Amino acid sequence: MPSLVGIINEDMKQSMRSGDAFRRDTLRFLTSAIKNAALEKRVPLSEFPDEGVFAVLRRGVKQREDSIEQYRTGGRPELAEKESRERDILAAYLPAAPDASAIRLAVEEAIAKTGATSRKDMGKVMSMVMKTLANASGDEVRRMAETLLEP
Repeated sequence: MPSLVGIINEDMKQSMRSGDAFRRDTLRFLTSAIKNAALEKRVPLSEFPDEGVFAVLRRGVKQREDSIEQYRTGGRPELAEKESRERDILAAYLPAAPDASAIRLAVEEAIAKTGATSRKDMGKVMSMVMKTLANASGDEVRRMAETLLEP
């Protein structure tokens, strides 16, 4: 099975052949970010794990979501649309996010295992849940933990 880096490179080549400059440029940026992450970890790109690529993808999606919000509040819908298209391209490589019931179950298990009783223990719960549900949204996990933990 090809690595995620290989799949992204093949998709970039395909976008070059088809003349899709926007997708090509977005994937070039992604490839550059993956190479930088591999350099930081001192791992050859060919051995960079898919989990590392997923982390780069999640970071890119989060950055774009923040930019979309800022552009919309700043009255720049054309830039928000560009960021939205880039976010969609990056998000397509991420595994599907768990639904609310799976997040709730993971948070309940983390609360039981850590013995968390209040929101002061939020860090322990968040850490455990994010390790088990790596592709979950941190904001959704935090909201669920806040709901289940006493103030």
